[in-house]
Amino acid sequence: MSAPDPPTAAPALTDVETHGVDRIPDSDRHAGPFDLFRLAFGGANTFSTCVLGAFPVLFGLSFWQGLAATCLGVGVGALILCPMAVFGPANGTNNAVSSSAHLGVHGRVVGSFLSLLVAVAFFSISVWSSGDALVGGAHRLFGLPRGNWSYAAAYAVFAGLVLVVCVYGFRLMLFVNKIAVAAASLLFALGVFAFAGDFDPSYPGSFTGPAPATTQAGFWPAFIGAALIVLSNPVSFGAFLGDWSRYIPSATPRRRVVAAAFLSQVATLLPFVFGLATATVIATRAPRYVDASAPDFVGGLLAVSPGWYFLPVCLLALIGGLSTGTTSLYGTGLDFSSVFPRLSRVQATVLVGMVSFAFIFVGRFAFNLVQSISTFATVIVTCTTPWMVVLMLGHLTRRGWYDPDALQVFNRRQRGGRYWFTHGWNWRGLTAWWAGAVLGVLFTDIPGQFVGPLGDLAGGVDISLPLSLAVAAVLYLGLLVLFPEPRAVFGPDGARLVPTADTPVPAISAQDVSRGPRDPLDLARE
Repeated sequence: MSAPDPPTAAPALTDVETHGVDRIPDSDRHAGPFDLFRLAFGGANTFSTCVLGAFPVLFGLSFWQGLAATCLGVGVGALILCPMAVFGPANGTNNAVSSSAHLGVHGRVVGSFLSLLVAVAFFSISVWSSGDALVGGAHRLFGLPRGNWSYAAAYAVFAGLVLVVCVYGFRLMLFVNKIAVAAASLLFALGVFAFAGDFDPSYPGSFTGPAPATTQAGFWPAFIGAALIVLSNPVSFGAFLGDWSRYIPSATPRRRVVAAAFLSQVATLLPFVFGLATATVIATRAPRYVDASAPDFVGGLLAVSPGWYFLPVCLLALIGGLSTGTTSLYGTGLDFSSVFPRLSRVQATVLVGMVSFAFIFVGRFAFNLVQSISTFATVIVTCTTPWMVVLMLGHLTRRGWYDPDALQVFNRRQRGGRYWFTHGWNWRGLTAWWAGAVLGVLFTDIPGQFVGPLGDLAGGVDISLPLSLAVAAVLYLGLLVLFPEPRAVFGPDGARLVPTADTPVPAISAQDVSRGPRDPLDLARE
């Protein structure tokens, strides 16, 4: 083996990032596990997470019941998420490209489009919630009118700043999050003093005390539903971890990378508990803002906040909007450039950003999709979870071994290689993914938001995520046993837990470049 290239100097903050989804040489990787922690935590240390933290109260739970549901959701979600951090350092590229090893050279577009949908949804939620908080705080501080023009200006400022950061790339995004993590955490901590006099940990909710039996029967559906909504937040980062961890050197111990991803989500208990605690204050002092049919957490927070906390609310909105927006939009532009090879990373980022801008304004002012997009985000996370299961179990059975050259076949407009499988599609992984995703959506039961066709079969309990996880895991392992993959995909140490087949794999060859870059919609026709 040749010696690794000597490390190069880290680029300046104002240097536009040149790497796309090609494998990043170790000499150009200047990040560490703590940087991954700051990016993953910073992306969730925002008002968007506070809104999710308020859901236990909206579902009728007491503070302590809500806290238990929140801790359960964060803990389980962090455990599901953290293995997804290992692909970036191992392969030097993002998770969608790494999924080629398990879904096939062409099957990796599944991860790309899931990432796009998740990013647009959470970017929109971030801009809307942060913009509403900024306008509301400015109204209370300076008398700014709360009309559509004010909201439009706030959304445009947030979206524009996010796009600028994402165009410059990883180094500037990391710098923004370094500041955002410390500043937002401090501002949330100030909330302890702002609401200490009004917060009552004995807030009873709807299921304690002399509640009738019919009401008590709804406790478990509400508890599990709240926990699953909280769980969806860490799981939503699964498609993006590789975007950030690909800058971590491959020699970094995997346990440190996994621990950074896990602890980044444990740290989100700060905004989650802030949202939960302030929701109980809102429910007591301004209950109209926690009406389950039309909840308005940001409006309620401003209604119960002391005057001196309006400025911190505005700062939280600005900092949090930048942090969440950049972590959502950055990776999608990065991956979109690999799906459409004519686009550079910068061009793809600008294109996705402009589409997101249009969605934000049309969705807010023309169709009032603010509530709908929250439901859509939860459903998309349900579809993303079985994709993550396939990757994690694939990593386990492959003993963490990958062929970096074969992973880049799609991006280089080539054919063949270890991960070609059946015309570029690995039907084993794809079958497990779509079966888990479809069943998850069918069994989704989010009170007051979305109930799938089979959502009532579990007695009002939302079992969508556990079901999609279990179905994808059992089906994928079963297919690997019944229909073994080629021995070549497992590397020198062989397979773990599953058999292999002596099936030859085609050599990597160039496509007919005269046909131009392939349209992903045409791949299924091959």
